[in-house]
Amino acid sequence: MAVILDRFSSRGWASGLVATLLSVVVLMVVFALPAAARADGGELFGQHCAGCHVHGGNIIRRGRTLKLSALERQGLASPEAIAAIAANGLGQMGGYGAVLGEEGTQQVAAFVWQQAQLGWPRG
Repeated sequence: MAVILDRFSSRGWASGLVATLLSVVVLMVVFALPAAARADGGELFGQHCAGCHVHGGNIIRRGRTLKLSALERQGLASPEAIAAIAANGLGQMGGYGAVLGEEGTQQVAAFVWQQAQLGWPRG
């Protein structure tokens, strides 16, 4: 990308304008991609879920954690069930399907399930 921009910037203001527009288009394409195309499940969890579910807990409703025992008690003890909640929400939690995309919800669910199995280690 830098090589392209350098080539255009050395050709005057019109070429500089083209380079700027090219940069804008590239950024628009990158940000238009579903979040899953840009990050893995752990990163997506950190970006969209960890604000309320720090280390698998829940700062809004204590009983609605992502700990294995809570997931089992709520009938959500599978990556598929967790993905459905991530996509559509449940109760006070809104869904993130539009932001994460189907692949992103699957990645978040796999991460949450793995962490629940491990007891949500803090390291």
